[in-house]
Amino acid sequence: MAVSDYEPVIGLEVHAQLLTKSKLFCPCATSFGGEPNTQVCPTCLGLPGALPALNRAAVEMAVKAGKALGCEVQERSVWSRKNYFYPDSPKGYQISQYELPICKGGFVPVLEHDGSVREVALERIHLEEDAGKSVHADDGSEVDLNRSSVPLIEIVGKPDLRSADEASEYLKSLRLVLLYLGINDGNLEEGSFRCDANVSIRKRGAEKLGTRVELKNINSFRFIRQAIDLEIARQAQLLDAGSPVRMETRLFDHEKNETRAMRSKEEANDYRYFPEPDLPPLQLTAAFVQGVRVPPLPHERYAALLAAGVSQADARTIVNDVRLVALHAKVTAIAGAESGKRVAHLIVGDVLRLINDGRLDLESPKFTPDQIIEVFKLQDAGAISSTAAREVLAEVLASGAPPAQVVQDKGLAQVSDTSALEAVVDAILARSPGEVDKYRAGKKSLLGFFVGAAMKELKGKGNPGLLNALMRKRLGD
Repeated sequence: MAVSDYEPVIGLEVHAQLLTKSKLFCPCATSFGGEPNTQVCPTCLGLPGALPALNRAAVEMAVKAGKALGCEVQERSVWSRKNYFYPDSPKGYQISQYELPICKGGFVPVLEHDGSVREVALERIHLEEDAGKSVHADDGSEVDLNRSSVPLIEIVGKPDLRSADEASEYLKSLRLVLLYLGINDGNLEEGSFRCDANVSIRKRGAEKLGTRVELKNINSFRFIRQAIDLEIARQAQLLDAGSPVRMETRLFDHEKNETRAMRSKEEANDYRYFPEPDLPPLQLTAAFVQGVRVPPLPHERYAALLAAGVSQADARTIVNDVRLVALHAKVTAIAGAESGKRVAHLIVGDVLRLINDGRLDLESPKFTPDQIIEVFKLQDAGAISSTAAREVLAEVLASGAPPAQVVQDKGLAQVSDTSALEAVVDAILARSPGEVDKYRAGKKSLLGFFVGAAMKELKGKGNPGLLNALMRKRLGD
């Protein structure tokens, strides 16, 4: 049978590091890139007698994720020990949540290409601590425990995905939601947003699920697609040959373009969970849950941009970058809601180009949204042309100089003096008698020729509106 004769069934488990300053159960720092084993203490090292103390900020962030993703936030949840022996787990177990997680149900809103929103169901969201990191080299292996007890939420999706592309889009949407919430930095390379994929296949039309294989810690959207497609093909080949698919955990090797066995999983639950004796149940009040605020999410921002007259293409570009969303909101808050379409067009065009060229840093103290408003005002007042406005904006955003000063220094002021423009108009018409006769005979498209010649004469600084009016008047319209 061909791969197309099988239906993939995919569920994703995402581990997202929460942007707290300290760890989940101790005051150690969570910053990335520190010298190995310098951000540790007796608690996260698992030393005898050290007791965990829960980080309130991590709980707030977990509740925020749950509310944003439509989960049922539990006022009472329970901590468990997830037991496994591995060098990067100093205690021999990981403090997590199992039977009673902090959030149940919910969904990830995936903005489709046609603008509709698909809701991909979630099983749960729970809090847990991260493990350390094993560093392997030719002469041996070492363990860095800086990451031990860093706070995570695990977002467990239901097996609702049916292709590698769907899985990739789901991950992108989930990552974007967490960025909007400000609770995760979305960095796949540093491991602060990482994914395990559970993949099985069944004959199309069948109801019974196939044997599930887990693909561990895949750190890019491209690799997610590749790993899942490879695993689907591998399982199809096994079934076609009459061989069973074994329940196991596999690693994806992008250099060899293959998945390979890591360990077998004879049962779905092999961690021997039991209640954590050093932590009481997590009890939340209704007031605490209600007090956690959730900002507008990507699909909601997209709908609002469309309602403001922004094109679908511009709206999608903006909502896919949290920085651009914030910039659009700040500028329109100053310029007025009616300017939404104009601001969006400027952001997607000029601003994004400057960012991609490395000439603009939105976090720079030189940049403020008011600079864009000042350029708008100069253009609306006729002080500069639309062409000059782009040049002024580029300089203002890159250097932080006042727009009026840029206009003066670069000699970009638009000529709006009627007498000066009339002189140019008369000169253009005087040296184009043939075209004037054709225009008056009915070839009105020549108006663009006359205005273009005048703008060339004025080195692009003429007020196009006034030039059009003066040309029509001189030509007898």
